[in-house]
Amino acid sequence: MEQIVKVCKCNSDGTAQVLCLRQSACSGDYHKCAGCGAVEQKLLFTAQNPIGAKPGETVRVRTRSGPVLLGAAILYILPLVLLLIGYLLAAHLWNLGYLGAMAGLALGLCLAAIYDRLVARKNPPQYTIIGY
Repeated sequence: MEQIVKVCKCNSDGTAQVLCLRQSACSGDYHKCAGCGAVEQKLLFTAQNPIGAKPGETVRVRTRSGPVLLGAAILYILPLVLLLIGYLLAAHLWNLGYLGAMAGLALGLCLAAIYDRLVARKNPPQYTIIGY
């Protein structure tokens, strides 16, 4: 995954503080969406700086897609799959499909939260500046 960011500060350890501006889907074109009130988010993070980018320059930053996609799958797909499995098992065994669905969804959300706390936060994405 690549993003366009602006270098704010260079560190002596070969890294740089970069600023990413995230916009809403309408990209600030409020005339088309009747003023949705979306706020532009500013995200500041550290990236490896092998090309020696200087403060004020606009650069491209890359991170590995695998961990991001795995996290998204666990967050979105796992609860849905467990909801369906819970519904089918409970409907077939006890004729209480809705209770099984709720239990499966709750289990999926708990597993996603555990994944976030144990894996995703201890191994954050590694960003690298790859070009201008």
